[in-house]
Amino acid sequence: MQSTDLRNKESGKIWHRKPSPATRDGIIVNIIHNTSDYHPKVLRFLNVAFDGTGDCLIAGDHQGNIYVFDLCGNRFNLVQRTAQACTALAFNLRRKSEFLVALADYSIKCFDTVTKELVSWMRGHESSVFSISVHASGKYAITTSSDTAQLWDLDTFQRKRKLNIRQSVGIQKVFFLPLSNTILSCFKDNSIFAWECDTLFCKYQLPAPPESSSILYKVFAVTRDGRILAAGGKSNHLHLWCLEARQLFRIIQMPTKVRAIRHLEFLPDSFDAGSNQVLGVLSQDGIMRFINTQTCKLLFEIGSLDEGISSSVISPHGRYIASILENGSLNIYSVQALTQEINKPPPPLVKVIEDLPKNKLSSSDLKMKVTSGRVQQPAKSRESKIQTRILKQDLTGNFESKKNELPDGLNKKRLQILLKGYGEYPTKYRMFIWRSLLQLPENHTAFSSLIDKGTHVAFLNLQKKYPIKSRKLLRVLQRTLSSLAHWSVIFSDTPYLPLLAFPFVKLFQNNQLICFEVIATLIMNWCQHWFEYFPNPPINILSMIENVLAFHDKELLQHFIDHDITSQLYAWPLLETVFSEVLTREEWLKLFDNIFSNHPSFLLMTVVAYNICSRVPLLNCNLKDDFEFFFHHRNNLDINVVIRQVYHLMETTPTAIHPDSVLHVFVALTKGQYPVFNQYPKFTMDCQTQERERIRNDELDYLRERQTVEDMQAEVDQQRVEDEAWYQNQELLRKAEETKREMLLQEEEKMIQQRQRLAAVKRELKIKEMHLQDDVRRRFLKLQQDQREMELRRLDDEIGRKNLTQNQEAVAKEMRADADAYRQKVDLEEHMFHKRIEAGEMQSQKTQKVMEENLAKAEQACLNTDWQIQSLHKQKCEKCDDLQRNECYQEVAKLLRENRRKEIELLNAMVEEEAKKWKEAEGKEFDLRSAKKASALSDAPRKWFLKQEINAAVEHADNLCHKEKSRFQNEQEDSSCLPRASQLNDTSEMDPSTQISLNRRAVEWDTSGPNLIKKVRNLRQRLTAQARHRCQTPHLLAT
Repeated sequence: MQSTDLRNKESGKIWHRKPSPATRDGIIVNIIHNTSDYHPKVLRFLNVAFDGTGDCLIAGDHQGNIYVFDLCGNRFNLVQRTAQACTALAFNLRRKSEFLVALADYSIKCFDTVTKELVSWMRGHESSVFSISVHASGKYAITTSSDTAQLWDLDTFQRKRKLNIRQSVGIQKVFFLPLSNTILSCFKDNSIFAWECDTLFCKYQLPAPPESSSILYKVFAVTRDGRILAAGGKSNHLHLWCLEARQLFRIIQMPTKVRAIRHLEFLPDSFDAGSNQVLGVLSQDGIMRFINTQTCKLLFEIGSLDEGISSSVISPHGRYIASILENGSLNIYSVQALTQEINKPPPPLVKVIEDLPKNKLSSSDLKMKVTSGRVQQPAKSRESKIQTRILKQDLTGNFESKKNELPDGLNKKRLQILLKGYGEYPTKYRMFIWRSLLQLPENHTAFSSLIDKGTHVAFLNLQKKYPIKSRKLLRVLQRTLSSLAHWSVIFSDTPYLPLLAFPFVKLFQNNQLICFEVIATLIMNWCQHWFEYFPNPPINILSMIENVLAFHDKELLQHFIDHDITSQLYAWPLLETVFSEVLTREEWLKLFDNIFSNHPSFLLMTVVAYNICSRVPLLNCNLKDDFEFFFHHRNNLDINVVIRQVYHLMETTPTAIHPDSVLHVFVALTKGQYPVFNQYPKFTMDCQTQERERIRNDELDYLRERQTVEDMQAEVDQQRVEDEAWYQNQELLRKAEETKREMLLQEEEKMIQQRQRLAAVKRELKIKEMHLQDDVRRRFLKLQQDQREMELRRLDDEIGRKNLTQNQEAVAKEMRADADAYRQKVDLEEHMFHKRIEAGEMQSQKTQKVMEENLAKAEQACLNTDWQIQSLHKQKCEKCDDLQRNECYQEVAKLLRENRRKEIELLNAMVEEEAKKWKEAEGKEFDLRSAKKASALSDAPRKWFLKQEINAAVEHADNLCHKEKSRFQNEQEDSSCLPRASQLNDTSEMDPSTQISLNRRAVEWDTSGPNLIKKVRNLRQRLTAQARHRCQTPHLLAT
């Protein structure tokens, strides 16, 4: 069985080698449709329909793909993609290339298979259409759904009529009767009406079936002549209605396996004039059984329980059956391979009565005597011989003329004369002459039926026993032998049949019909009585050859007997191979020119003549192997001498031992059908068949057991392979896990290293940042120092300018020649006062500078302490040891104590600096006092005033460093009051310009004092914040 997968191809071949369906299933090809996607799936065929010729069918699947299969052209084509499932299909009988398809959207479309275009679109149904019936003329079509049936005009594709029914009564089927103008409507209440197509007039209604066998009809089928209606349903009964008599005339009961009938269809026959007698019945088990409705005989069945059939369609000429299986595939069957009961020609009307043959005798006159080793001819009475001669003499005229007349205008007597003259027939006309001599009927139909049965089981492995190089020759030999085996069962077990048929197959390999009929004619005439002792060689024929050889060459026969050489060795190899092993092609053709032109006994005489002509080498042979080699290989022998010897033997052999007395005259094959060949012992064949069946069953059992053992072994091997694969997978998983673990460890090590490098980089960056901060701080301090130096230089420049001014004023005063001594003295005192004040300011600036430097050092010490604290904190976080933490706490406390000590030292340094300033102020005060002693005598009040101002200035400087703000403010008020009091007291004594100068100095001092106080306050706040931070840091480290 060939299988074809359509896949996504739009066209291609249905089969790739010529199908030869087997008799057991008759399947020509199995068609499946699988998609070629990543997840392949099967596309199920839903409907199929044949065209009017029966050689082309159309099929649609559940996705709307519609294919046309040309069985004669061996092609399939995708004609349409409707994108929805088709529910019914039918060809338009008028226009051969158009077809109708009912779709899942309740519409009917008409497409053209050639142009693949939409011809028409018909709507009107409100439910799924499950049946399309086309009129025989192709003009009308009926579409049927469960609720309505509609009549369409296929010329205009317009709806002509609509059948409306009550909802309670559903429609089973509405269809046209073949070759008539009648519409048959079948309803679910078992009512069947017949309507006139043109007028829709109700012609008749079939009566209700009898209550004893009442079934609900589901499926219907009509014969081709429209006379018989078959109906079935959920029962194993079939009702056959005669539509002409309008009555139920037969009820057929199916086998008990059938519980419900799903589909019915008649199988057409070429010779029954439309009155089909074979009905296909598809049951619920998926098997379609074909029965003869006349004899109620089961002919054959298709489908099986494993591959059940869901629907089936038969071609109009009855050659093919297209079935959709339950798995969605499509099977195409050959009816001729399934049964021989179909398409049989009727028996001939003319019967021919033949005369009695010349050797026909009564049973009382024939006596057969069987002896050991040889077969003697029946003894004939003298009267019979006389009567036979008289019969010959009377019938010489007409009988001889009819006997020698051949088809195609040839005459056998003339051909024999020509053959004796030339020794052979012309090569150009040899085949034509052979066909005329053998009177071949050329029964094409009968031979096609034999070929359609396929290769016989006995010759399936022919190439193993006879390895032929030419594949074509092997196929022709296999088909010819299979045809012979199908013709007669004896040939399936004949071991020498391939040897007998091979030379004819090689000669007629281009015309298998002629080859078959030549071999069949040879077997019917020249192989008479060969199968009476089957399966043994024909002992009777070999005995006749031995009798003739004994008569003509007793010495050679005695030589054979002396060396235990029987006729099975010196005669049978020549017969079973028809001399093909010992003769060349030209010699063999020349020999069979004479064999086909003479009586069938000529072949037996040829065996005797071959032995007589080879008597010299045979008499020299003493071993059995030499004799076997001689009769199975070519020898140096002239075939013309052998043929002349044959004719001599035919003429000189006595009638008593002549083979023509036993073998009947030539009988040609009958025309139309081949004759039945049953010239073999049926009992022996039956025994062999039974034995062969037993052996086959034993072999099947053995194969089944071996298959079971192989399956078990395969399962064990598969399990072992799976176990090994599982263990390998586990080993691979373990290795992969170890590899992953190692990779994770490596990654962790790399991460730790990266973290360490990152920490080192962070430390380096922190150190660099600290260095940068230190650099920035140093640069800032240097910038401040430069600014202070610039300020000092500016002040020095101012002082220098003031000194220069004072010097200029002193020179001016000297040039005025003591113009105003009192004024000069006042100016000198004012100058000295200003100088003292400036000296005090300079001293305060220096003091402030020293304080700022000490503060910068203290801040740098604080920063260093903070850095050490952070370093200790980091070390504590890494080590996480309580003892080390305590040591760090002690070290931090030590650093804090050191910081406090440094602060104290700073304060002490500041105090010392202030003390130095105080001492310097006292020294300067002493100098001032000593300088003023000279003028104390002249101006006592002014002296007292200057002393009070110097004391106030010294007290003010001392209060800036050692007293708080409130106390400083009180002292400021006191110091301010003193000059004011002295000013008020000395107002009358001082000059107005002196009073203004003193007031200006006091205002300047008041403005510079708050700035200095503000700076000191900010410095104290910063020191307090740093102290608080250092106090909080150990607490954080402890947490």
